[in-house]
Amino acid sequence: MLPEGTYAGSVVLVTGGGTGLGKAIAVEFARLGAAVAVASRSAEHRDAGIAAVEAAGGRAAGVEVDVREPESIGAAFDQAEAELGPVDVLVNNAAANFPVPAANLSPNGWRAVERIVLDGTFFCSQELHRRATSRAGLGGSGGRAAIVNIAATQAMTGGPGMAHSAAAKAGVVSLTKTLAVEWAPDGVRVNAIAPGLFPHEDLPEAIRAARDESVDATRQPAGRVGQPHELGWAATWLCSPYASFVTGHVLVVDGGNWLRRDFAMPPFRPITDQLPRP
Repeated sequence: MLPEGTYAGSVVLVTGGGTGLGKAIAVEFARLGAAVAVASRSAEHRDAGIAAVEAAGGRAAGVEVDVREPESIGAAFDQAEAELGPVDVLVNNAAANFPVPAANLSPNGWRAVERIVLDGTFFCSQELHRRATSRAGLGGSGGRAAIVNIAATQAMTGGPGMAHSAAAKAGVVSLTKTLAVEWAPDGVRVNAIAPGLFPHEDLPEAIRAARDESVDATRQPAGRVGQPHELGWAATWLCSPYASFVTGHVLVVDGGNWLRRDFAMPPFRPITDQLPRP
């Protein structure tokens, strides 16, 4: 999509970059010349992300991180920069989700999703901003850094069975817009992507069991589901010099599905009838 070498000399840190859509995003940055820090709690996931980046011809490092903890994030950035150089692009992809009716959602389940999705996005973004502005000079501008947060269309519509995730992702959307305004004078752009249906091999079992790609394709206005690399294309464009005047934007990548409305809506089914009984 972008010219070869667009990210030559750049270092990109992708949280949750060893599996699923995070790995697909990491690979597309690598194809364009970036060095990629694959950040994850799991050593197995870090190794998978490194292998994928290197297979695409990129340079990679695996860094351990718990995005819920600012101290862990700081240490992860330190390691990434020691191995690869200063991080100038951040992809906040780390997430957690599981389908459950809101009435059955435990306090621990709520906190687990909210802390990873919303707290983690803020803490990681704050760390990148601090480093980018420090490099540009205290209080100065020209940090020339970019952040892409992974949101979700249910952030704008609500999501039955996903009260925890929808609320946290809505927070991410609001955070994206707020940081975009605050940090524009510092040269730090902040955007978000709201993916639609992108099946991949690393989906949680509870979600994968409910998916049938051939049937799901017929439910999309575009007549198909998304391909993981297409999300990578969106992320690499938003962080590139070709989007240098774009900040605070939420780019929906879903083939028009979140806008779909039938002329005559199908019968309503409560979420408790759609999910397996606990």
